[in-house]
Amino acid sequence: QVQLVESGGGLVQAGGSLRLSCVASGTIFSINAMGWYRQAPGKQRELVAVITSGGSTNYADSEKGRFTISRDNAKNTVYLQMNSLKPEDTAVYYCNCNARPRSWLNTRDFWGKGTQVTVSS
Repeated sequence: QVQLVESGGGLVQAGGSLRLSCVASGTIFSINAMGWYRQAPGKQRELVAVITSGGSTNYADSEKGRFTISRDNAKNTVYLQMNSLKPEDTAVYYCNCNARPRSWLNTRDFWGKGTQVTVSS
């Protein structure tokens, strides 16, 4: 099993910053990639950013230039630094991990419970 715990969400004014953290734990053999998705009320979950074990990153166009994803492989932790936040960034942010548990031959996706980010006008 792989468990993901997000933290760092909260209430911030427009233009402010937050840093989200996600720690993966459990019987992990390897982690291929970790990333962040978000879901606002009435909308589908969407990709925010992803980073592979090799350091390659991918961002949604709306976040590029404002958000930065990073990873500490030794700690199985991924971070999302969010700057210049906008009200439209308000959503529940979910950590995603593509990992291989020790009892599995292949990788699969795991999800955290989410952390609320609210950006006020």
